[in-house]
Amino acid sequence: MDHVKFTAMKDGDKEDYEFLTEHEIEYTKGTASRLLNALVSLDESLSGYQITRLGHSLQSATRAERDGADTDWIVAALLHDIGDIYAPYNHDEYAATILRPFVREQVTWVVEKHGDFQMVYYGHHVGGDPNKRDAYKDHPYFDDCATFCERWDQSSFDPAYDTLPLDHFRSRVEEVFARKPYDPAVIQPGVRVPLTS
Repeated sequence: MDHVKFTAMKDGDKEDYEFLTEHEIEYTKGTASRLLNALVSLDESLSGYQITRLGHSLQSATRAERDGADTDWIVAALLHDIGDIYAPYNHDEYAATILRPFVREQVTWVVEKHGDFQMVYYGHHVGGDPNKRDAYKDHPYFDDCATFCERWDQSSFDPAYDTLPLDHFRSRVEEVFARKPYDPAVIQPGVRVPLTS
């Protein structure tokens, strides 16, 4: 069997869906590679900064690693803007959706909200609300997102910074996306892990 028999999902049988499940599981094993390739595409996305979007992503991850962050934080820093390619108006939500099955809830929340938190740095220049993040002031991960933005995101546009290359992070990305999706031992709802050591 090299493809299903049905042309409408409701007509599929057990054999069809077992076949698809096997192929889908095999396909998911390439997620890390596809994401790493997509990161390279950031070099062709939004311009105007002193470094490329890939450079920004690598610099963010480099700063996270040098701060002693764990793998979840480092991979999140690397991928936090991957949505710039396909979802420029909700890039943060896009990146969080990619990460959600494989990292702590805390990390996913920070990535999902970082766009709102970044407004504190430039909102007043573009007619936005620089206090947009205040809507989350009572959230348990508020300080984590503020720290993520301050230490790793807003500060990572420096062409003189000694940034590590993409290959340096490859094994961490592969580790994260090889995890069992939505594993409660990984997701750890309500758990807070410091961003820095």
